[in-house]
Order: sequence, then C-alpha cells, then structure tokens
Amino acid sequence: MFLKKYLKWISTFLVLTGILLTNLNLYPTNLFFHGLGVIGWTVAGFISKDKAILTNFGLQIPLFIVGFTNLILDS
Repeated sequence: MFLKKYLKWISTFLVLTGILLTNLNLYPTNLFFHGLGVIGWTVAGFISKDKAILTNFGLQIPLFIVGFTNLILDS
C-alpha cells in the first residue's frame, strides 16, 4: 500500500511535468519525464490489478517507444 500510494503520486508529478515541458516545447526532456510517469502508473496499475489504468498507461508505452526511436534515429 505504501509503495503504491507514493508511486502514484510520483508518477503523477512526472506525467504533469512532462506535459508542462511539452507545452514549453522542451523536447526531448518532455519524453523522459512523461515516459517515466507512464511506466510508474503502469506498474501501479499492475500492482493494484486495475485494468483501466493498465489500458490507459500501458498502451502509452508503445507510443513512447516510437518517440524514443525517432529521437535516436534523428540524432
């Protein structure tokens, strides 16, 4: 319970920071913050067996993989 609670809050902070960095056009830093938040929320969803959270955040992981792949290939 303790881990899940703080994991959700830290992940929320990371996702919101990633969104802020996107709005400030700070690429690729936004990918790192938002991506870590998505992974954290996916783990929290797995721990709590919450299918809605797993669907939402779990399906974002492949999208971030595409973003990171584009970042690496454009370098």
